[in-house]
Amino acid sequence: MGSIIYQLIGLISFGVRIYTLILIVRALISWVQPNPYSPVVQLLYKLTEPVLAPIRKSLAKYMGNIGIDFSPIVAILLMNVLMRLVRWVLLPLA
Repeated sequence: MGSIIYQLIGLISFGVRIYTLILIVRALISWVQPNPYSPVVQLLYKLTEPVLAPIRKSLAKYMGNIGIDFSPIVAILLMNVLMRLVRWVLLPLA
């Protein structure tokens, strides 16, 4: 049973790391003028916008429109907190 829990934690951790890299690439691409018709750019937007849009909306409510998008940073921090919570819940079951 413990092996399954460790594998599950590893799989979730791997997914979080991959999504973090996708968020970082999305943030880096936003610094240049990407071609919005590029399949890679469209894929990045489709993968990240469902997570970033609500965070961006919440940040705008509290910070106003400051011209800097902090939503990728907040998303990465929230995913790290979520990963710690998953470990905290699952490790005692192992």
